[in-house]
Amino acid sequence: MQASFFRRLWVTFCTRVILFYASGLNRLKVSGGEHIPPTGGVLLLSNHISAYDTVLLPAAVQQKCPLQMIWAPAKEELFRNVFLGALFRSWGAFPVKRGRDIRAGKKLGQLLQTEKVMLFPEGTRNKDGQLGKGNRGVGKLIYEHRPVVVPTTLSGINRWKLMKCGQRGQVYFGAPLDFSDLFELDDNKGTHVLIVERVMEAIGKGLENPESSEQ
Repeated sequence: MQASFFRRLWVTFCTRVILFYASGLNRLKVSGGEHIPPTGGVLLLSNHISAYDTVLLPAAVQQKCPLQMIWAPAKEELFRNVFLGALFRSWGAFPVKRGRDIRAGKKLGQLLQTEKVMLFPEGTRNKDGQLGKGNRGVGKLIYEHRPVVVPTTLSGINRWKLMKCGQRGQVYFGAPLDFSDLFELDDNKGTHVLIVERVMEAIGKGLENPESSEQ
C-alpha cells in the first residue's frame, strides 16, 4: 500500500515532535535499530505497557527508517471521534472490529507483503510491565504471510506522566526471528501457538537485556 510523499512527510514531522518530547525533554533510549530491515514486509511485535506505546514505537522506528509509514490496526472505538479518527488514520492506523474482522485481516496480509506493521500480540495493556500471553492469531498471521518479524521490548514507559520531564524509558529492537522449522509444520492451531510462543519468549528476553531494562 503506497502512501503519498506528503503523508509520509506529515508522519515524519509528527514523530520528530514526539521524539523531542520523549528523548529531549525525557530520556527515552532507542537501541537495536540496526535489526529493522529498510525495505520489505516487516512485522514489529511488542509488549504493551502504556498508552504512549502506540506513538513512541513508530517514532523509534522512524529514527532508523525516516519517511516510512508504520501501519497499525487499532480498536474501532478509537475512531468514533471524527477529529481523532482522522488523525489516527493519517498516522497509519486503521480500525478493527472486535472478534473476527475479515476485512482488517485481509488488509494486514496485504500490508505485510511490502510494508512495516506494528502489533501488540498480548492484545491488551499490562501497566505493571509484566509480559502476558500472546494471541494465537498473531502466530497464524506470521505463518500465512511470512514477514520479517522483529521482537520489540518497551520498558519504563508505563511509569511516565504527561507533564513530567527527565523520565527514563527504553525501546529495544531484537534480531529478526527464524521460524523456518515451524513453517515446515502443518497449518493448524498448534503450530500457530508455537510461533507466537517463540515471539513472546524473544520479547521476554528483551526485558532481561541490561540495555532494555535501563529505567
